[in-house]
Amino acid sequence: MVNKINLNMSSKLTAITLLDSVALIDSSHAGTIVVTGSHGGRSAAGFVVDVREKPLAVFFNDAGGGKDNAGKVGLDMLQAIGVAAACYSHMSARIGDAQDGLDNGVLTDLNDLAKQAEIKTEMEVSQAIRCIQKL
Repeated sequence: MVNKINLNMSSKLTAITLLDSVALIDSSHAGTIVVTGSHGGRSAAGFVVDVREKPLAVFFNDAGGGKDNAGKVGLDMLQAIGVAAACYSHMSARIGDAQDGLDNGVLTDLNDLAKQAEIKTEMEVSQAIRCIQKL
């Protein structure tokens, strides 16, 4: 599913893109905040790295972490290209369901750019989005 919605934050409309699969990301999502149902692993982050124009931030499902934290190693890849990124718990929202991630996701890990936006672990995705808007 691809769904672009607008949330009224800080008296302006902010584009939030919901992608059940990050494989659907493209340059039309540049400058938006993407919430995806995909894991935050290397292959998933690669879709963001490969897109010509980057989103402002991306939220992934942590998919339970996996061996060697494989479900969230993509956060560092996005840090390297200037994209704030975080993972939300697979126990808080269904894997593959971006809307559930937006509605119920609770953060488990984030990159330094997300930390600079005052995002913290255990914060809800919706609250973290408001932090990104303060940048």
